[in-house]
Amino acid sequence: MTSTTPPRGRRRAPSRMERAAGRAAALQRPRVILALLLLLALTCVMLLDGYLRAEVGDDQRVRTGASSSDVPDEVIDGGPILTFQGGRATTVSVPDKTIALTFDDGPDATWTPKVLEILEKYDVPGTFFLVGSMVSRYPDIVEDMVDQGNEVGVHTFTHVDLSYQSEARVTREIEQTQLALAGAAGITTTLFRAPYSSETDAIDNYSWPVYEKLGEDGYTSVFIDTDSDDWKRPGVSKIVEWATPEDGEGASVLFHDAGGERAQTIAALPKYIEKMKAKGYTFTTISGVMAEQRGTGAGAAPLQQGTSRLQAAHHRATGATLYEGRALIAAVAVAEWTVPALSAGLVVVGVAVLGRFGMMLLLARRHHRQRNRRRFSWGPPVTRRVSVIVPAYNEKECIANTLRSLARSTHPIEVIVVDDGSTDGTAEIAREAARSLGMTDVRVIRQENAGKPAALNHGVRSARCDIVVMMDGDTVFEPDTVRHLVQPFADPAVGAVAGNAKVGNRSTVIGAWQHIEYVMGFNLDRRMYDLLRCMPTIPGAIGAFRREAVLDAGGMSEDTLAEDTDITIALHRAGWRVVYEEHARAWTEAPGSLKQLWSQRYRWSYGTMQALWKHRGSLTDRGPSGRFGRVGMPLVVIFQIVTPVFAPLIDVFTAYSMIFIDFRAALGAWLAVLGVQVCCAAYAFRLDREKYRYLLMMPLQQLAYRQLMYLVLIHSCVTALTGGRLRWQKLKRTGEVGTPAGTV
Repeated sequence: MTSTTPPRGRRRAPSRMERAAGRAAALQRPRVILALLLLLALTCVMLLDGYLRAEVGDDQRVRTGASSSDVPDEVIDGGPILTFQGGRATTVSVPDKTIALTFDDGPDATWTPKVLEILEKYDVPGTFFLVGSMVSRYPDIVEDMVDQGNEVGVHTFTHVDLSYQSEARVTREIEQTQLALAGAAGITTTLFRAPYSSETDAIDNYSWPVYEKLGEDGYTSVFIDTDSDDWKRPGVSKIVEWATPEDGEGASVLFHDAGGERAQTIAALPKYIEKMKAKGYTFTTISGVMAEQRGTGAGAAPLQQGTSRLQAAHHRATGATLYEGRALIAAVAVAEWTVPALSAGLVVVGVAVLGRFGMMLLLARRHHRQRNRRRFSWGPPVTRRVSVIVPAYNEKECIANTLRSLARSTHPIEVIVVDDGSTDGTAEIAREAARSLGMTDVRVIRQENAGKPAALNHGVRSARCDIVVMMDGDTVFEPDTVRHLVQPFADPAVGAVAGNAKVGNRSTVIGAWQHIEYVMGFNLDRRMYDLLRCMPTIPGAIGAFRREAVLDAGGMSEDTLAEDTDITIALHRAGWRVVYEEHARAWTEAPGSLKQLWSQRYRWSYGTMQALWKHRGSLTDRGPSGRFGRVGMPLVVIFQIVTPVFAPLIDVFTAYSMIFIDFRAALGAWLAVLGVQVCCAAYAFRLDREKYRYLLMMPLQQLAYRQLMYLVLIHSCVTALTGGRLRWQKLKRTGEVGTPAGTV
């Protein structure tokens, strides 16, 4: 006898199939990573957009009434410009008859351009303290602002009170704003103004360390002498009056070009400039004030219209700062386009999904009533013997249970077990089980491993009956399953019948999730497709066919990994009717681990795409045979591919809305959608007479299981778009579905 055991110390060389499977797995890993990276990129874009809206954590805290005992008196009582020279705080006042116009909270797409237009008209420079998130969103406005000769300063990135923030957060707020300025206008600045601290008497013991640290880093902190309070919208005359300093005194004056409706500011600004010029005042920038105080005159030159002049506080951005800034602006541009487009798209998807739920409920109810009427009949009862084909590959754990369930059939059958090159003794177990059960009409046919379609075709060719029932080797039938399944063949127009597949191993969390999916997602769908006469798939676990219809269609095709979908569409195109029989129940062993589940659903999703692409010509089919192309194909593409691909974005967008927009409203919307789904699932459970306790798993299913299914579909789409190929993958079975469990 020749031993097949490798010599001790030597490893067995992998088989051809093992090598092929290894190569396939190696090719799939990059696609999995690509799919995850796409979702991660979109999530990052949405997070960036939310951050730019300055609503992270909704931090609206503003400190008031704090002690200022640590702040030097000369700072509180000094001028509005604070610098640190040699570690010592120094203040600078605005010279008499001089106005330094400053603007906070911009840029704004509506109001800032109007302010710039007024300043240019009156040949007046301004100093704009900009919010970094707004700079990132409107870089063109900032570029025009600088080119016009205006000065810019940092007003933090998200407009938060820095006295509440950590040192790291303060640094981040400043650096991010500088990056935004670098990307928008190619500059950085040394000017700074803190939000909610317009006058020096607002400096307290909490904010003083911030100013000291910024001073050490070379920043000039800018305050004001006169506040127009235009944000209160008191009226144009009041704004002009409040912005006017004491006669002859110079002042740093505050207006706002953003942060709300600024129509009064736009109306008041020309009147204010004309009034101050009439009083002999000149206008300059903060750098101009500092230059005049030093006696250099630099930075106080008149505004040169139509040219770009670098203010003294500005520095050309170079190196990493410039490129990182440009990258930030580009990322924000993507976010600014993506989020609104995504919002509009998700509204469409949401309406379509809810419409589908409504249509499913309506048609499922109609289907149930129609098929369960006392007088309903397909025609004369079908009592003739049928062939049951069981393709099996390494099913030693399950095959005996499968044959045991068939032995109880109340309908006459012949059983054909096609052993597809099993290496675990499946054929011998099947023969022994048939003998022990007294099943005389069981044939076990062995073939070299060629795949499930080839095994099914072998069984069809070997069948002696004109109706063939196909089931998986891990599936068990109830005693009346075959009888119910074949009754629709009383109608000569029926070419195939889909049965009601049930999850038998539903005691685990994963099994319970799949049970909900089978009852709601599959069987409720099949009722709808049945009435619309465009059933897309006869499940491999339980389906019946006219033998002549299968042979005329060329048998079970090996062109796709979803031979059940492939043959179903082929029968539609050949003019046969495909129906659903809800009373024909089969109990199948669903995957017991996430890895096994991923493998199965990945094959299903990819195979379905292959089948749809193969039969894309059905879209132009005419007559009754073209109904699937006109109705079924669009429905499958929209609701089984397109909307599920975008469905994860709904959850991402929901999380985005909870964090950045309105937590309660977003949570309410999510719960409302969940409620609709629970109602649909409850109705599906009622139709199938299932126990409602499994519906308690739905919220967790929506948070975990559904996301996994979406990622599988996205992975399949990426594989299809990149031209990948997928091999058949055998799932590991336990054989725990031992008997029909109709009451489980």
